[in-house]
Amino acid sequence: MPELPEVETTRLGVLPHLRGRAVLSVIVRRGDLRLPVDPGLEGLVGCRFIGVRRRSKYLLADVEGGRTLLIHLGMSGSLRVVPEADEWRKHDHVGLSLDTGRQLRYHDPRRFGMILVHETAMEVGHSLLQHLGPEPLEEEFSGVYLHSVVRRRRCPIKQAIMDATVVVGVGNIYASEALFRAGIRPVTQAVRVSRARCDLLVGSIKEVLAEAISQGGTTLRDFLRSDGEPGYFRQRLMVYGRGGEPCRVCGEPIRQRVLGGRSTFWCRVCQS
Repeated sequence: MPELPEVETTRLGVLPHLRGRAVLSVIVRRGDLRLPVDPGLEGLVGCRFIGVRRRSKYLLADVEGGRTLLIHLGMSGSLRVVPEADEWRKHDHVGLSLDTGRQLRYHDPRRFGMILVHETAMEVGHSLLQHLGPEPLEEEFSGVYLHSVVRRRRCPIKQAIMDATVVVGVGNIYASEALFRAGIRPVTQAVRVSRARCDLLVGSIKEVLAEAISQGGTTLRDFLRSDGEPGYFRQRLMVYGRGGEPCRVCGEPIRQRVLGGRSTFWCRVCQS
């Protein structure tokens, strides 16, 4: 599943090709995504994109006239900017033709994504956005804030930081990696994580996400001809997906278990 760094990499990739460009036509080849493709998409024809933002894992492309195109990539979605004449691939479901002769195409084999349109001014109350926690890379997400939340939670700390009402965008891979860097076992009860360790954990979350965004961004020069997967997970993972393999720091075999329905990895020596 695309996580926050991949969504941010996608945002950076499409931004220069959308900003200031007008939509000439909309093609919906298959609209039965997790939510049906919004018929309001047709109303964007003739309008220009102002910019592209990100909130959690949602891409928000602002358009003239006070509307916003909301895209969620779901489990397997991706965006590409391609010449309009390019052959459509299987699972290319939606295309927006631009005044540059190119198309923004939405590709999604599993069709768990969504493409919606809403009034920008009404965004604060949007049902998909209104209950989201702070962005992990912004100042609002701090050790003070995290400790104020987790000291009331009797669940594993990994589940707490993956809760989008606590902080957005910390998916399974990056939660495991951040906890390793902070030296905290994922099964530790959130209520038992001290303020000092919350400071460490927040710093680790910010570091691992920033590094992942930076490394994903190294492929942006190829974005126009990419396959829609620009540099996902290129960073050197320390624990995630390495169950039974030696820890890169101490050599102890990496432990693995299912926690909250998700595969979880940690080192019993480096994390306590």
